Amino acid sequence: MDNKKERIIQSAIEVFREKGLEKTKVSDIVKGAGIAQGTFYLYFSSKLSVMLSIAEVMTEKILVEIEAKVQEESSLSLKLEQVVDTVFAITREYRDIFALTYAGLASVEYRQEWEAIYEPYYDWLSAELENAKAAGVIRQSLNPKRTAEILIGLIEDAAEQTYMYTRQDERTAALKKKEVLDFAGHALGLE
Repeated sequence: MDNKKERIIQSAIEVFREKGLEKTKVSDIVKGAGIAQGTFYLYFSSKLSVMLSIAEVMTEKILVEIEAKVQEESSLSLKLEQVVDTVFAITREYRDIFALTYAGLASVEYRQEWEAIYEPYYDWLSAELENAKAAGVIRQSLNPKRTAEILIGLIEDAAEQTYMYTRQDERTAALKKKEVLDFAGHALGLE
């Protein structure tokens, strides 16, 4: 990624965290990035258009963490547990950024671009499910690609409910993670 673009994205994250979506101005973002306002518009059409890049950064962060924590030789059950733990931890740590990103993306309806950002994440889990299916570990009738999309949605929604909307304690978060894993295990047909 271009250094100026990275600086704009990082500045936007900081300014959005400090001022919120509504009060943030492009001039605040460029000041924090140390660039001219015209340079901002070479990369983004508005402050809201930065949201896609922020979402991309956060999705990459999740995938990098998952790939670092999930051990290739682990069972699918353990891999799912590691994915759930990672998504919950990142959502807890960056809940304000996720909330801003969702608010910004919802207001400009970038749904197609959002799906494109998630494609590598979907592909990773889909490949894991395909391998488990080939090994006879999960139901043969499931579609790995669609199931990956559903599982990621389930895991992220549970993490968001826990940390973004209700801010539950860690005991409740642990129970919710267990329920997500039990549900996913039953849906996949894991023994």
